[in-house]
Amino acid sequence: MTQFVSIVTPVHDTALSFLPEAFASLRAQELPDGWEWEWLVQVDGGKQTDVPVDIREDSRVKVSDNRRGGPGVARTLAWGRSRGELVKVLDADDILPAGGLARDIEVMETHPSVGWTVCRVLDLMPDGSLRHNTLGDPEAGLLARGNLYAYWKSTHRPQVHPASLCVRERLIAEAGGWMALPASEDTALLMALDVMADGWFIGETGLHYRKHQGQTTAHPDHRSGAEWEARMAAIRKHAEALARRHLIT
Repeated sequence: MTQFVSIVTPVHDTALSFLPEAFASLRAQELPDGWEWEWLVQVDGGKQTDVPVDIREDSRVKVSDNRRGGPGVARTLAWGRSRGELVKVLDADDILPAGGLARDIEVMETHPSVGWTVCRVLDLMPDGSLRHNTLGDPEAGLLARGNLYAYWKSTHRPQVHPASLCVRERLIAEAGGWMALPASEDTALLMALDVMADGWFIGETGLHYRKHQGQTTAHPDHRSGAEWEARMAAIRKHAEALARRHLIT
């Protein structure tokens, strides 16, 4: 019986030009026997036809669109169309190195109690060079439930890169999908997952995270101000409600 990993990708106008590179990196992935991928591309505030025709014609790709709702809304709508038992995040402007998906699947199959994985990330700079992301990677292996959230509460930094997330679909359903935030919705989901289930950090590089001026994290409100304070409060309230349900204090 075929098992699916569903890759969810929100895209808006400034990132459309990067989609072909993301698609090429996805096509190059080699999966374990019995596994296939599907790609759920969600055009936020645009049209399906904004996506290049060669991508839309691939039978493994499912493209849809929605009125502009922001990245959290687009991710949740893409997930709503998925059929995989595993869900993998891939931003439209990022690239999956060889072996990235296979390592996610291997961890999930080998460790059934693990609910999600993240991995080492390299920043893809505008000049094409790769630099190690500076979040401060933990040791490879088990990420005990609640530890990442404790780190985030004291720093408001996630320690690992949420753009590299792979998660069991049932946990996204329990968390309610991605929060409808203008940014940090990926961090919000990661913090929710961390208080719900153990995770796993993969020490090999599994994502090239593109740095460019059009990305959400380049916005001046991303790291300070009233919007930032409200985002952080929403992330905390959501995670702590789930922590109480899962008996973490």
